[in-house]
Amino acid sequence: MKRLVNGIGGIFFRANDSKALSKWYEEHFGISDSQSAEPWRQDEVPTGVAPFKKETTYFGNMNQQFMINFRVSDMDALLLKLEKAGVKIDKERMDESYGKFAWVYDPEGNKIELWEPKD
Repeated sequence: MKRLVNGIGGIFFRANDSKALSKWYEEHFGISDSQSAEPWRQDEVPTGVAPFKKETTYFGNMNQQFMINFRVSDMDALLLKLEKAGVKIDKERMDESYGKFAWVYDPEGNKIELWEPKD
């Protein structure tokens, strides 16, 4: 049977300053917003979807309802670039059998997970 849902068409969330936050995501991650002439295109790779328990502390702020996980190709290079740009970077790191993890925060305090999969 053909899958009726075949991908994520967008990620939409509230922002105090949507224009500034869109610019921040484009500047630091190369992700243009959906209103852009050229929308962001991700590589054709698997995407995880996992609801967490309401009480999870994994997202940090208990008011944060979701967390975006970006797949990256070179964690160290990206973190160095973000550090030089003054982006808030969590000191915690994880190195698991399936990849390395790090976390950063956008200007509105949203925790973002970075994942460099192991080949």
